Parts: sequence; C-alpha cells; structure tokens
Amino acid sequence: MTHASTVGFQLIRNATIKLSFGDTTFLVDPMLAPKDSFPGFPGTVNSHLRNPTVELPLSTADIVQADAVIVTHIHPDHWDAAAIAALPKDIPLFAQNANDAADIRNSGFTDVRVIGAGTEFQGVRLSPVKGQHGSETHMAMVGSFLGETVGVVLQRPGHRTVYIAGDTVWTPDVDAAIADYQPGLIVLNTGYAQIAGFEGSIIMGKEDLGRAYRAAPGATVIGVHMEAFNHMMQSRRELLDYVAEQGLDAARVLVPEDGQAYRF
Repeated sequence: MTHASTVGFQLIRNATIKLSFGDTTFLVDPMLAPKDSFPGFPGTVNSHLRNPTVELPLSTADIVQADAVIVTHIHPDHWDAAAIAALPKDIPLFAQNANDAADIRNSGFTDVRVIGAGTEFQGVRLSPVKGQHGSETHMAMVGSFLGETVGVVLQRPGHRTVYIAGDTVWTPDVDAAIADYQPGLIVLNTGYAQIAGFEGSIIMGKEDLGRAYRAAPGATVIGVHMEAFNHMMQSRRELLDYVAEQGLDAARVLVPEDGQAYRF
C-alpha cells in the first residue's frame, strides 16, 4: 500500500513521544521532570533509585510545541507535575476516561476530551484500545494501584496507521487492534517494568516486540519506555540483542535513543 504523506515519530524520553501526521503534531504521555526529581516508586524493583534516571534530551519549550496532547493514563511516569506546569492550559488534551479527564481538568486544563468511538482531531481519528497494566495475577492483587490504561490507534487518510499500545501486557485486545486496524507503525512500551515480589512484568518486553513483528508483517515496530525509571528491567541493548538473535529484520524493528526522530 502506498502512503502519500509521511508520519513523523520522535522519542523524547521514557514513554513520551511526538507523533506528526502532516502538520498535526501530538505529544503523547508527557513526563518532563529533570533527572532525579522524585523517589523511586515504592514496592517496585530498584525503588532505591531516584526518578527519572536520565535527563531530557531537548528543552521543555521545544517538547511542548504540539497541537494536542494524549495521556494514556495519569501515572507519574506518563503525566507529571513538570508537564502540568509547562503545557499551555488551553491545549486540546485527550484522556482515556472521565476520571482521568476530571483529574486533568482539576490541574487547570480547559479543553480535555475523552477518547471514544469517532474521536477526531484535525483530520486524525483516535480510537481507544483497552490495555491491561499487568498479568491477571497483578490485576487481582494490585489492580487498584495499577488502575486502567488505554492504547490509541491514530488514522489519517494517506498516512500510515499508528497503534500506540501504552502500558499493557499482551492481551486479546492487542491482537484485535493489530488485526482490525492493520497498523503500519506499532509503538510498544517494552521496558519490562516489575513490581517487587511478583513474577513477570506490568508492561511488555522483548518477546512482545517479536510477537508484534510476526503479527504485523508489513509494520515497523518501535520499542520505547526503557532506561528512564527505576522499575524498568529491560534495556535497549537487550532488545537489540534479541532482534539479532531472532533474525528479525532490523529495518522493521526500531529501538530509538532519547531524542531520536524518524519519518515514515
């Protein structure tokens, strides 16, 4: 399939990305605190480390230049006080549900919308994909702490469709999103974050990157949300080694450095 126009992608840091469809730019999950701003997350692996563990690669003024913001959920590694302070209070902002929208409005934002069927912004359609922030065991034991999260599919005629999976493990909803939307770009949070005392991760890891690669043979898969918070247990190097070991096409699997940008 030929795509007449390009999609721009830039990893800022952690799960914070910029995504552009033509002249429309979304800032996703802005977490803009300087390095070592707050303590590690209690109860998670390596909680003695301060967060974030690395600095931003760009100035905050440059990062907040966007037409709209998407917040997949309001955990502080996706939506923090620094972002709240830096963003214009009238910027259009898309939240996963009414509760998150109310919380964001309480921070002073005046144009907060909930992503739903038929949501559109400047010619880009936004569709929610249910996420699950951990295994069934995680959700049964600490689900009230992990809360709800969402992925988002972004579509604009003439451009590649983009699926941002968000903070989720692999579920049937992920399979369905890939099958139904046939995304050309799939962005996965692959830091394999862990809670102390639990086996497994509360987000995706390298095997999920391979699974997405196989599930969507025409797509480029991008791994983000690594090496910036105390509980991230999978590094970029590990992902790249996995790509090589599995014989995956390196042109279809990207593991960007902070600040790195691409055009598709």
